[in-house]
Amino acid sequence: MIAQLTGRVDALADGTCVIDVGGVGYLVQASSRTLASLPPPPAAARVLIETHVREDAIVLYGFADTAERDWFRLLTTVQGVGGKVALGILSTLSPSDLIAAIAAGDKASLSRAPGVGPRLAVRMVTELKDKTGAMPASPGVGYTPVPVGSVADDVLSALVNLGYRRAEALPVVNRIVDRLGDAAVFDAVIRDSLRDLSPRGAGA
Repeated sequence: MIAQLTGRVDALADGTCVIDVGGVGYLVQASSRTLASLPPPPAAARVLIETHVREDAIVLYGFADTAERDWFRLLTTVQGVGGKVALGILSTLSPSDLIAAIAAGDKASLSRAPGVGPRLAVRMVTELKDKTGAMPASPGVGYTPVPVGSVADDVLSALVNLGYRRAEALPVVNRIVDRLGDAAVFDAVIRDSLRDLSPRGAGA
């Protein structure tokens, strides 16, 4: 199995690149995030590889870093998420965005990715919500799911009705609930949440 390619970038296209290693050109499928990180041809580059062997082909998926590769591996454990769909998800959402969306149950954000419909988004949240804690994200980023029926859950629902995204509001609400402690009643939490979110604009 091929785990890594180090060579000359021979070509860049939408969804693919060709890495020339010793005169052999390897066609690599990659997310827009990884392709944007590669230097223009004919510069040298290193790409991490996940090899998928099918009956009719050997497909190479490339990644700029281990975080994206680890997320690709996790995403493809979900029924209905193949390599192409996983790359579409990773092109739309960063690892940090994925953790936030899954923790918040933000199916709308997940459905922005090509190939992800409402049913698949629900399946991703259901199957991955207990696995995101061990997944890589941006330094210092962490998200804690909220219990159904809690003050935080009620505030999140209200903020979504006002036009904010759950993934955007979740870390803010969790931080305010932790700060207020026993004083974290609905009115106080939503007031402080709106104050913290307002510079970003509703629905931003």
